[in-house]
Amino acid sequence: MSTHLTPTISHLTKRAVHRVTAALSGPRDRGDVPGWVLITIMTAGLVTLLWGVAGDQLESLFTNAISSVSGPSGG
Repeated sequence: MSTHLTPTISHLTKRAVHRVTAALSGPRDRGDVPGWVLITIMTAGLVTLLWGVAGDQLESLFTNAISSVSGPSGG
């Protein structure tokens, strides 16, 4: 191996080790907190809206589903 290539190979090796170490250690941030808050608020808003619009229908759907389930048969 030529001696004038040694610094270049060494530099490339250091860069590769640094990239692998950075990839394995994962991101340093803890997430996008405002984004999660926004998603949570929007989900709660959608549930409230659906409950207000279709609450009676959802309640009857649930009641019908529960009443159609038969319990364990005694035998």
